Amino acid sequence: MIVADQPRQRPPDAKLLIVDAQGRTSHASRSTLIDRLRPGDLVVANDAATLPASLDGVHAATGARIEVRLAARRSLATHDVRWFSAIVFGAGDFHTRTEDRPPPPLLVPGDLIMLGPLRAVVQRVLGHPRFVLLRFEDSPAAIWEGLARQGRPIQYAYMTTPLELWDVWTPIAGPPVAFEPPSAGFALDWHALSEMRARRIGFATLTHAAGISSTGDPKLDARLPLDEPYVIPVSTAQAIRRTRAMRGRIVAVGTTVVRALEDSAAINGAVPSGERVATLRIDSSTPLKVVDAILTGTHAPGSSHYALLAAFVDESTLKRMDRELDVRRYRTHEFGDSILVERCANRIAAAGSCAKKLVAA
Repeated sequence: MIVADQPRQRPPDAKLLIVDAQGRTSHASRSTLIDRLRPGDLVVANDAATLPASLDGVHAATGARIEVRLAARRSLATHDVRWFSAIVFGAGDFHTRTEDRPPPPLLVPGDLIMLGPLRAVVQRVLGHPRFVLLRFEDSPAAIWEGLARQGRPIQYAYMTTPLELWDVWTPIAGPPVAFEPPSAGFALDWHALSEMRARRIGFATLTHAAGISSTGDPKLDARLPLDEPYVIPVSTAQAIRRTRAMRGRIVAVGTTVVRALEDSAAINGAVPSGERVATLRIDSSTPLKVVDAILTGTHAPGSSHYALLAAFVDESTLKRMDRELDVRRYRTHEFGDSILVERCANRIAAAGSCAKKLVAA
């Protein structure tokens, strides 16, 4: 794969790797995505807008320059914005690889961090020197204004130019609750949604506080994804019930949608409406109860996003997908190309893996 280093959400040459329920792969232009869907399908996307969650500041006790990357919060309520967990780095910015960023000064409870007009106090160190729980001392209105003035989108070194907020908002962006963009949604536009309606393909949304994808530290990365709040509207829960009753497919746009739907259905298989906090970590051991297919970006082995794909297909199919992505030079990261993966018909049964079905076919 090659790195997508320009913030273009819908380049005309974007590619799409398709993996069907028998593990067979094919390639197409991403502009033909709608042709890969079926009448009766329900496409579910995350409508979260991305916060300017990277803030430069000063550690008051030492005067050291730091960068704070907000990483999670406990609810989606607009008034509940005083408490955030955050990753803290020493001086520097996105031009330096996250893995090479220096650590912050020693952080202890009670430390004051000055973030432009905002003041935040370290409440706890969360099991790692750069992972802390912060409490902002300002009013909710002042916090929102301060984030807008002081913050920038979280960014990594492979992106060569500074990101603007509009670069990381999907076309359906609504509540500002994501810490990094739910970037699978970059593939959508209003023409695609209109075409879905014309072809009797359903569309619904939920709101999930998409978290950060990398902390720069392997031990801390192993804790990803963090607990993430989400809300499923009544209309979306109803649409899912109708689609399943009619044996249509539930097609998730992005890993955050898969996590929200499967977390909500973990108890009895039904998807209720309402707000919850996703704690479910999805991997090869997770039996999917709701989602039949996923549209997502390309992901590197070892990441939590890649592990989630193992709930859809077996290991040999994943490796074959990796080879296809490499040979065809797919672009990776949030502005990269896409894959559309159907859940293997016999994913959970060890004797009937996608790979064995493909050989038999």
